[in-house]
Amino acid sequence: MPLLRRASQREEQAGVFNTLRVQWSIAPQTAPRPWLNCSRCRGPRGFRSSGKIRVNANGRRIDAWLIYRCTACDGTWNRPVVERLEVAALDRQFLLSLQANEPDLVRSLAFDVAALKRWTGHVQEFDDVSVARRALSESSGPVQVLEIECRVPRPIGLRADRLLASELQVSRSCIRSLEKAARLRTVSPGSGLRRSLRDGMRLIIDASFLPEGSVERAAGTGCAL
Repeated sequence: MPLLRRASQREEQAGVFNTLRVQWSIAPQTAPRPWLNCSRCRGPRGFRSSGKIRVNANGRRIDAWLIYRCTACDGTWNRPVVERLEVAALDRQFLLSLQANEPDLVRSLAFDVAALKRWTGHVQEFDDVSVARRALSESSGPVQVLEIECRVPRPIGLRADRLLASELQVSRSCIRSLEKAARLRTVSPGSGLRRSLRDGMRLIIDASFLPEGSVERAAGTGCAL
C-alpha cells in the first residue's frame, strides 16, 4: 500500500515533526460474563446480566442483587450488590437508584469486572467497543507523528494492539512490526501493547509507516489533517 510521506532527514535532525493528536473515548459494548456452575445445566456456564436489580427490605436492613441468567438454559444467579445493610447506612441516591432499577447504575454494576471476580475466577470479557474520536490538535502539513490519547472510563480487557489493528484497519502483524522497529510506542499508565487498555494510555506512532488512510481513520470523519 502507498505510504504517507516520511519526514525528511533535515526535519528529523532538527526534531521538527507534524504531529496530529487525537483522543479516543473507548466504551465497551458487551458486559463481561461470569462463568459459574449452573444447577440446571450441571456444569460451568456463562451468565449474562439481565439488566434487572432485585431489592428486598426486611425491617431496617436491605439486600439487593443484580440478576444474571445462564446463557444456555436461562437459569438465574443473584449477584449480591448489598447484603444485610442498614438502610440508614446507604446513600439515599444510591438506594433510590437501586429501587428504580436505574440504567446507569445497572450498567456500572454489570461492567465491574473486579467485583465479579469476587464470585468466580473466570470472567469472560469481550473486545467489542465503540470509539468516539476527537482531534486535540491539527497538523500543519502531512502528518508524521500520530498520538492517540485513550480515555477508558470503565476497565476493559481489550488489548492496545487489538484496538489499533481494528480501528486503523491494519493487521496485527503490521502493529507488531511497527513496535519491533520502534515506530510505535506506548506511554503509561499500564504501558504495553499486549496489556489491557487503561485510562490515560497514549499510543505514539510514526505515521509515515502507516498505510494510506490510517491517519484519517484515527482522526475520524471531518477532522482536518
